[in-house]
Amino acid sequence: MSWVSLVLIRPKFMIVKGCFRRYFSSRGKIGDSSLEKIRNIGILAHIDAGKTTTTERMLYYSGLINAMGEVHHGNTVTDYMDQERARGITITSAAVSFSWCGHRINLVDTPGHIDFTMEVEQTLQVLDGAIVILDASAGVEAQTLTVWKQADHYSIPRIVFLNKMDRKDADLKLCVDSITSKFPEVIPLLCQIPLKDSAKNLIGIIDLPSMMKLTWDQKALSQKDHGELWENANEARNNLVEKLADLDDSIAEKVIMDENIASISGETILKSIKNATITQKGVPILCGSSYRNTGVQPLMDAVLHFLPSPSERLWTEFESNLCRSFADNFYAKAFKIIHDKQRGPLTFVRIYSGTFKKGQKIYNLRSQKSEVASKLMIATADDYEDVENVETGNIAVVSGLKETVAGDVITNGTSAAKAAKSYLMKKKGMSEEEVDSAFSKGANAPDPVFYCSVEPSTQAYQNALDRALNELAREDPSLKVSVDNETGQTVLGGMGELHLEIIKERLVSDYKVEVDLGPLQIAYKENPISDCKDSFEFTHKIGSTTHEVKLTISLTANESPVEKEGKSKSVPLVLDKSPESASNIAAVTLKQLQAVRQGVEIALSNGPKLGCPVINTEVTLHWLEVRRGTSETILASSVTNAIQR
Repeated sequence: MSWVSLVLIRPKFMIVKGCFRRYFSSRGKIGDSSLEKIRNIGILAHIDAGKTTTTERMLYYSGLINAMGEVHHGNTVTDYMDQERARGITITSAAVSFSWCGHRINLVDTPGHIDFTMEVEQTLQVLDGAIVILDASAGVEAQTLTVWKQADHYSIPRIVFLNKMDRKDADLKLCVDSITSKFPEVIPLLCQIPLKDSAKNLIGIIDLPSMMKLTWDQKALSQKDHGELWENANEARNNLVEKLADLDDSIAEKVIMDENIASISGETILKSIKNATITQKGVPILCGSSYRNTGVQPLMDAVLHFLPSPSERLWTEFESNLCRSFADNFYAKAFKIIHDKQRGPLTFVRIYSGTFKKGQKIYNLRSQKSEVASKLMIATADDYEDVENVETGNIAVVSGLKETVAGDVITNGTSAAKAAKSYLMKKKGMSEEEVDSAFSKGANAPDPVFYCSVEPSTQAYQNALDRALNELAREDPSLKVSVDNETGQTVLGGMGELHLEIIKERLVSDYKVEVDLGPLQIAYKENPISDCKDSFEFTHKIGSTTHEVKLTISLTANESPVEKEGKSKSVPLVLDKSPESASNIAAVTLKQLQAVRQGVEIALSNGPKLGCPVINTEVTLHWLEVRRGTSETILASSVTNAIQR
């Protein structure tokens, strides 16, 4: 392909100056690593909205790959698993880093199927921004609602990209209206409108802030040359400015003083949109067709313009305190594990402070164990590039960590961990329990929806099956592996039929273990229909030692359990701080409290009706007396018995 033809397929847009002087960014050189030049983003959508196709175009235009793959051809970069390429869907999240206009973009493509929601959940914890892709012919769909709520939970600024605008049934108004109706708290900021010819074919887009017609000829719109098109674009631009005026005092002042909306510059509008996006007062809406290679480069520019860098991200108070507690010490969070046949387990981490160095010894705050990062890499397309160090704000891939799982917090040693704990307790008033919970809560995996048994075709495969399931469960916290106490069978718990079907396929194809799955069973849940409170006394004599526990405990039906940041949601235990109980509860030791939690967890995992997990329940400890010498095991057992009565 000649240089002239390369230039022709990449028009020079006006959104970011100088972005299109070359066909692509320098291959092998990931952009500037200064915090202001980093973007950690994810792509979220309903299944088949075009996430992977959009990602593939981004990698191609950045110069990271030489040819664009297609989902229907099974040759895309981020859908690397055999099961993904065979089915044409994304099953596991895939991270990749590339350069765009002197910036470094760390991008994570996520699944759109509800069975793999855990992959999205793990990813969102470490992102600074997101692109939500909608099918322009469908608007907001079921899984769009789910991922939007997940993004809300982590306060993620986002851009909406209306994809498949080339379809005959694509409807810009339908999409904007569906966003407004499904997310009434969202103010949509329409930044682009599609440009179609007389046959309704998509031929480009109109950028409203700059009033540029982004097509092959790339001309500025004028009332004289474009007539009705200019009128429509001007009206849409005025609507955008009016919405920004409601969100941005500086824009409102310009509108009032000038009374000429058209005089407000595109640069001023872009700055206002970015402020609205980062503060989550508004959501920019762009459009195009990734499959037809229309609107992808402006979308990449919008990532740089509208989504925050790590230094611009507005964190919650808890997240800010957690980051400050480590000061300049190395602090990172693991969010994904995969098992590579050549490299072994690979851990994907987001670095929040300090520098991650090759061969560095790290300390895991959950397991309280140290490990060595034997190799340090960054993900580039479908391969990994070895590096000596990775700076703050970036995403790294580490080999050699055998104990670390998704959700773990890691630092560079026990001294850094102790200093962080001391800061949170002394400076921020957190209790030791709250700090320990924040450091060790790991991934908040949802409860299984379906169960089924799994058995090897022959007993010779049993050990291989056990090893394979251990690896798969480490990669996917939503996969629950247990052994039935009555039958001795291995039981798999998953998020849906497709989820468990994929697990079986991976056992056969990746691990060469022939297995049979039993019939699917629904994972029923139990919950109390009324509140109750009672006191109990348990006495156990073991040898010459008498173990005695007296407690008062209550169960409250809680239909809308709220997860508080820094606290584990797995054991909903509340301590009664009322005047009648405060002095008694204050005397409960940390070990006793851990035993009580263990007892609550065991009790709620087996309900009184069908032995199913108990949900929407809050357990309150009002009183606890433990005889000297009573073991934590007896205490936990007593709590379990009290709840199950």
